[in-house]
Amino acid sequence: MQGPQARALNVNQAWWDGLKKGGRRPSQRRLRGDGMALYAMTCGWLSCDLNEMLAGGEGRITFPIPAYLIDHPKGLVLFDTGLHPHSIDDPHTLVGPLADAFDVRSRPGDDIVSRLERLDVDPGRVRYIVNSHLHFDHTGGNGFVPNARVVVQETEWEAGRIPELVHANFYNPINYDHGHIVKPVDGEFDLFGDGTVVTIPTFGHTPGHQSLKLKLPGGEIVLAADACYFCQTLENMHLPSLVYDRARMVNSLLLLRKLRRNGARIFFGHDPDFWRSVPQAPVKVF
Repeated sequence: MQGPQARALNVNQAWWDGLKKGGRRPSQRRLRGDGMALYAMTCGWLSCDLNEMLAGGEGRITFPIPAYLIDHPKGLVLFDTGLHPHSIDDPHTLVGPLADAFDVRSRPGDDIVSRLERLDVDPGRVRYIVNSHLHFDHTGGNGFVPNARVVVQETEWEAGRIPELVHANFYNPINYDHGHIVKPVDGEFDLFGDGTVVTIPTFGHTPGHQSLKLKLPGGEIVLAADACYFCQTLENMHLPSLVYDRARMVNSLLLLRKLRRNGARIFFGHDPDFWRSVPQAPVKVF
């Protein structure tokens, strides 16, 4: 019988109120390749002390692990890949150094492959994985998407390869070091050259965290990931207890505020209240 290490390596609110007022409802259209669409997927849940997510918070919180599929005419894009499916069975191997701080609440069917199956998508068809950063709950499914090119900020990828920074940032290479072709980018990067899928640097949570800006038929969306855990993170500038660079994270939150003022809709990284209102695949967001 394979040990856990071998098993792990062997892995081929304002917006929604406005929609309701406008009488608009999410479309039920499945993937057809005609135009661009966004699909939201829940790839597990985690539980931890609230203080980990909001400095000084009391009690515990259970929060979702989002991943997104962008259906673009030039190819399929995943923004993050959620938890590894064996995380609940062997958290110390798959979650790594944060296993004692986070309880995995994932269930069968929460993995990225199962979520893609609900959309009739073969993981081998995915052209790009855009990883916001290298933490276990954002890269755990990377190894199951074998043909994708991984797009990551250069500073993040470098940090994920240097032992001292791997340790300092609680990375676990078993989740992201699978031999993919990696495209390290520096700052904003227009994935398809048409302005519809653009990475934006939102450093601070980790050395090279990035968010993803989308121009969709329903307007501009920013998938913030861990640059902004919750709505109140953005409203109150309430940072987590552990941050790689607090000044840079504050600057990233100010950037997200600016984008919101200019009309973008912010999708918060782990906000359970917000997430309950987000249509789940196979229903598309837009």
